[in-house]
Amino acid sequence: MCYLNWKPFVYGGLASLIAEFGTFPIDLTKTRLQVQGQSSDARYREIRYRGMFHALLRIGSEEGILALYSGIAPALLRQASYGTIKIGTYQSMKRLFVDRPEDETLFINVVCGILSGVISAAIANPTDVLKIRMQAQGSLLPGGMIVNFIKIYKQEGTRGLWRGVIPTAQRAATVVGVELPVYDITKKHIILSGLMKDSVYTHFVVSTHGLSDLIR
Repeated sequence: MCYLNWKPFVYGGLASLIAEFGTFPIDLTKTRLQVQGQSSDARYREIRYRGMFHALLRIGSEEGILALYSGIAPALLRQASYGTIKIGTYQSMKRLFVDRPEDETLFINVVCGILSGVISAAIANPTDVLKIRMQAQGSLLPGGMIVNFIKIYKQEGTRGLWRGVIPTAQRAATVVGVELPVYDITKKHIILSGLMKDSVYTHFVVSTHGLSDLIR
């Protein structure tokens, strides 16, 4: 029996790309807020932003609206790899243990989530490094995605592209090991209880209002 189904990879990748594009400005403000106030780096020593909304307004007014999408190319590339592998691997791994979604358990789903998170994050780490650097430096980092990718490789080598891969993989293991299993288990119990049918609307409700949303 073949457990590798192409649909979760394709649909998971497309969903990840759409979600990334829609939420990217928020992710950019998160990065800017995280890197500001560093005493060890003069470029980020100043506290420029007081919060997410202030960061959105200030970046938009000072650097232009397009600056809110600084680093969008590597971010989309990251989701095309990370999101595709994460969801596709997770769904395929579950079928190694059980044939039907109804037979899935929280333990099986958590194990599959942790493994798929580690694998996808490790493979997609170079795009994550590039995305964060372009987000943090904005207009201070000239050139596009390919130019900066080559620059990192020439200056820092392969190790530079996989910088921080261990904590990134650990974070992905935690996030995916909780997020996807809780989503699946919540959806499963809602459907089995008869509260809702297995439909697109049910999947949307569980994604946005279920327990998986509360633990992010």
